[in-house]
Amino acid sequence: MSKPDFSKLSALFINCTLKRSPRQSHTQGLMDVSMDIMRKEGVKVESIRFVDHDVAYGVYPDMTEHGAENDAWPAIYKKVQKANILVIGTPIWLGEKSSVATKLIERLYAMSGDQNAKGQYIYYGKVGGCVITGNEDGIKHCAMSTLYALQHLGYSIPPQADCGWIGEAGPGPSYMDKESKAFENAFTNRNTTFMTYNLMHLAEMLDNGGYPAYGNSRKDWDDGTRWNFENPEYR
Repeated sequence: MSKPDFSKLSALFINCTLKRSPRQSHTQGLMDVSMDIMRKEGVKVESIRFVDHDVAYGVYPDMTEHGAENDAWPAIYKKVQKANILVIGTPIWLGEKSSVATKLIERLYAMSGDQNAKGQYIYYGKVGGCVITGNEDGIKHCAMSTLYALQHLGYSIPPQADCGWIGEAGPGPSYMDKESKAFENAFTNRNTTFMTYNLMHLAEMLDNGGYPAYGNSRKDWDDGTRWNFENPEYR
């Protein structure tokens, strides 16, 4: 089997921890594992801790045009646009993804009406995944809502596009705590590796032209093209 070439790809990891830098983030610890694999495979990788940036609440591209004093989102979005792969990392709180992750998804949604050169929605041809950490139950639930949101916006989700780590149910050690022995957890290590390679494989395939615009171009639809659609009530 020939070794794939991922060197043309770029990935953006956005950590949605509630902790500002330089406080330790357990979510960042697991994200670093995936980032390290990508870097070794030649992918250009960048990481952002979302809470470090003054991102306004709202669902418009630039909230300073709608009353916000500051909004770092337009600058972050430029990085999102350039990346083939977006990985959202979030801790679990009360069984849900963090409020910071929800805020990120809302701001991603603000741009979802934009179109690419083919007239498709702007996130078409990009690949999404997520990393979940905590010391309470909820990995699959958090991954489900995060990955649903990404695909709804236009991101492509490969097989097994999530990974995570939780300790025993209830208060206890988190991923970076030595007593957790999380670095030795075979299930987490395997899933993190598989997720990372699946993201790169799909991104590499989509980087060679993306999706054909036949049947999914908003521009063509607005111009009157309907392909094979026919509303039954008008037959």
